[in-house]
Amino acid sequence: MSHANEPQLSPIWTLGEFSGTEHYTLGLPFRIPHDETSSELDAVLSKRSLSALFQPILAMDSGEFVGFEGLIRGPANSPLHSPCNLFSAAKQQGRALEVEMLCRQVVLERFAQLRLPGKLFLNISPDALTHPSFKNGQTLAFMDKLGIAPEQVIIEITENQPIFDFEAMRNALLHYRQMGFQIAMDDLGEGFSSLRLWSELRPDFVKIDMHFVQGVNLDPLKLQFLKSIQQIADSCGTQVIAEGVETEAELRTLRDIGIAMGQGYFIARPSPTPPLIAPPEVVQVLNRARVAEHPKNAVLSNLSVTAHKLLTYVDPVTPETDNDTVLARFAEAGNLHSIPVVENGKPVGMINRYSFIDCFAQPFRRELLGKKPCQQMMQTPLLVEKDTPVQELSQFLTETEGRHFADGFLITEGGRYLGVGTSQSLLRVITQMQIESARYANPLTMLPGNVPINEQIERLLGDSEPFYACYCDLDNFKPFNDVYGYSKGDELIQMTGRILHHACDPKLDFLGHIGGDDFILLMRSPDWQKRCNDALRSFAELSSSLLSDEHRWRGGYESEDRQGRIIFHPSPALSIGAVHIDPRRFESHHEVSAASARAKKMAKQIRGNSLFIEPRRQGAVLMPVD
Repeated sequence: MSHANEPQLSPIWTLGEFSGTEHYTLGLPFRIPHDETSSELDAVLSKRSLSALFQPILAMDSGEFVGFEGLIRGPANSPLHSPCNLFSAAKQQGRALEVEMLCRQVVLERFAQLRLPGKLFLNISPDALTHPSFKNGQTLAFMDKLGIAPEQVIIEITENQPIFDFEAMRNALLHYRQMGFQIAMDDLGEGFSSLRLWSELRPDFVKIDMHFVQGVNLDPLKLQFLKSIQQIADSCGTQVIAEGVETEAELRTLRDIGIAMGQGYFIARPSPTPPLIAPPEVVQVLNRARVAEHPKNAVLSNLSVTAHKLLTYVDPVTPETDNDTVLARFAEAGNLHSIPVVENGKPVGMINRYSFIDCFAQPFRRELLGKKPCQQMMQTPLLVEKDTPVQELSQFLTETEGRHFADGFLITEGGRYLGVGTSQSLLRVITQMQIESARYANPLTMLPGNVPINEQIERLLGDSEPFYACYCDLDNFKPFNDVYGYSKGDELIQMTGRILHHACDPKLDFLGHIGGDDFILLMRSPDWQKRCNDALRSFAELSSSLLSDEHRWRGGYESEDRQGRIIFHPSPALSIGAVHIDPRRFESHHEVSAASARAKKMAKQIRGNSLFIEPRRQGAVLMPVD
């Protein structure tokens, strides 16, 4: 029970959620004088002066945005700009359903205009859900006119008041499910009867209230609550969405628990033109779980670094935005170098800070141009697809006109605006890649050396990932080096590295260069054995090209052995010793190294190019591959 002098918690209604991280405002209940409220609300409804924002929802397993929650703002510079105020005023005037209907239309229109991919999470109150204007098909007809199918929309129910007639709610939701909609339940853990509502309505998604998400990495009780919710969700086929994710540590903890999706400021803030892909810092957190796909410090992963890593999201303007607004944006953000100009999701220009301000600094330019559309001031941008390798982008920028290097570039996906990139960020990434390569790579092959190899093994063991450790070694390498010289010996080692690299699936397998003529493959590919045999056949074909015609015909050459005797040595061969690594039986990279070394020793006892599979794990020994 609250007292008169205590601050009250005023709910933010349904479509009025700010960011996925705020559901209550601490303070006295909102009140506007009746006449002022009525006139403000009349203006909003008559002019449809509402704007839609969208906040992405992230899938933890893929790192992709699977949908966007539609949010609402009232007119700027108005007491009703805040969604809390807007819906409180509407409730006071008995017009909550009317306002909610307008909000729904505005969100659907903007979603269709932006052509956002994935699902739209559309907030709908229980009262509106059972109202005849929604149930009789008005909203469905409106969606059909916009080209939005019910399968694209998830009805998100916010429990802002007690629900007593569960049977009526079940019947309503059954009706909408039959039409193709999916159902989400908002604010699990915050409302009046959340768990019963979950049990009665059986939603496809449940959103966990931010209270249990924020600080979960530091609070054992919150952690246990989320684990329990996830177990319930697993048992009934519901997907859990964690709201209010604001830190890297929170996201990492949620990922480790197995939460399906996340939403919050750390992932992306609400925006009129939301980003379509997660920022690099979010992707980095998620990729730590997929250990073999993006191994930390693995030099080969540098080959897959793309323009996505350079992306910074900047709210764009439209070609019709006036120059005074652009000038205000630059004045508010001193580090804002450029502003993209986007029309219906497609980038059409870029406004450079210094060129723009230099122009406006001239006499009378602001008076003449301030109210003019900014399209007169924009320049043709350089568009870079997010999958473009940074090495390719770097080479292009050094060969193109200097303006692009100075102005930066716009990063796109399928031609749609994602964010901006700068030459400074590109240089920073290229430099970091070079430092990482120099620090961890074997200097001869530029493959990961011992440090990243051991780290990768520890990650696989720590994540309980079974794999095959394949120790690769060249037979008769020293005699070859003695006969042909160290330069040819280096060429043979480099060729072996290329062959083994070609045998790997970069999404599943890892190749490292231990040193000298020794390599290690950490294989998770289902067809790992075929890949190894293909590598052996390639080695047999390509290594002979390094031999003279005589030595190729004889199958070897004569040289001194370690005792100084002249003996015949066969041509170099590749031996691979493989052992299955069950994380339940191996505790460290030291044990994996010892086991794979034993398998390699057995492989070298087989004449010619050979693959030996440790029989205690596999139950078979493969003979030489010719």
